[in-house]
Amino acid sequence: MQNLFKDDAVKWLKSLDDSSVDLLITDPPYESLEKHRSIGTTTRLKNSKSSSNKWFDIFPNSRFDELFQEVYRVLKKGSHFYLFCDQETMFAAKPIAEQVGFKFWKPIVWDKCAIGMGYHYRARYEFILFFEKGKRKLNNLGIPDILEHKRVHRGYPTEKPVSLLEVLIEQSSNEGELVVDPFFGSGSTLVAADNLSRKYLGCDVSEDAHQHFKNRLEDQPEHKCA
Repeated sequence: MQNLFKDDAVKWLKSLDDSSVDLLITDPPYESLEKHRSIGTTTRLKNSKSSSNKWFDIFPNSRFDELFQEVYRVLKKGSHFYLFCDQETMFAAKPIAEQVGFKFWKPIVWDKCAIGMGYHYRARYEFILFFEKGKRKLNNLGIPDILEHKRVHRGYPTEKPVSLLEVLIEQSSNEGELVVDPFFGSGSTLVAADNLSRKYLGCDVSEDAHQHFKNRLEDQPEHKCA
């Protein structure tokens, strides 16, 4: 089964069957980064100093409605949707997802254990918005809403630690179920899904993302996904 695709995220999701996905986790390149670049408060849309990858094109807030409609359609009833975002994007994304039909539970805080770039109280966290379609119980009710996982240094831009993705996948899916990421980037979600014996599908429009993930698999041949 082909499990990696190079396409626009929304266009690709349209190709998936209704109610065919057990869990969707993703991290779009959100619009607020472009604003911070324009006022000089971030360099993250330029070439990464710790990577040869150029920053990807943003996914504008104006496309959240069509994205969330497709996410809702492809998810099975009784499933979860996790969206990584910053505090500004959270206020734009939440009401749109709710209007589409998702139940919003809460923002989970990813504590990166170290401060990042910028000023005005330099951020050491990121939000993960936790949505539900229908009703699905978490697998472990003892997990807190602040998840401490060290940020990835010298990796793909905005790369997420596999251990963090494993928590979300373990909480909201079972072995053999299908995990999908339409903006897979570094591929951490896909690696985490494979580590936990889940099936996965991933899409990214960036050739750099595909090459990075290919190199990642070659460096770690013990992974089943390839």
